[in-house]
Amino acid sequence: MTDIRNKILKLIQHNAGLSTRDIAVMLGLDESLVIHTISDMEQEQIICGYHTIINWDKTGDERVTALIEVKVVPQRGEGFDRVAERIYNYEEVTSLYLMSGGFDMAVFIEGKTMKEVAQFVARKLAPMEGVLSTSTHFVMKKYKEAGTRMEQQKKDERLVVTA
Repeated sequence: MTDIRNKILKLIQHNAGLSTRDIAVMLGLDESLVIHTISDMEQEQIICGYHTIINWDKTGDERVTALIEVKVVPQRGEGFDRVAERIYNYEEVTSLYLMSGGFDMAVFIEGKTMKEVAQFVARKLAPMEGVLSTSTHFVMKKYKEAGTRMEQQKKDERLVVTA
């Protein structure tokens, strides 16, 4: 991958809202080159999407996030891909990773309540062909997501007292 591509990717990874003009100015490039390069990377599926990170705890919209560890039987000739495809097609699933270690997949889902998450696991995920077992962990608080702190650190405004 070229140096220009890497520089563009690093910029938009941290701020997907940058305009192509801003990127061009920051990198000292022609804007048409930036537009063409980004378009090429979208076509090649290097850039797979653009997302906004929202701290839902600060809104009135209640959400529950869960990490579900899943043990899977790989499918002959397909490995884990067929099971993964069935899992990631559910709209509740926000992220899915193939893992090493004690379980095969890490599934992140969102629901409105813990009961809704539990019903997803019981009715959709656990009975799925190829799924051996699941273990659900509820996220209590998000401190950092996708490289972004969810809250800025508060300054200690106390006065220093010396004796």
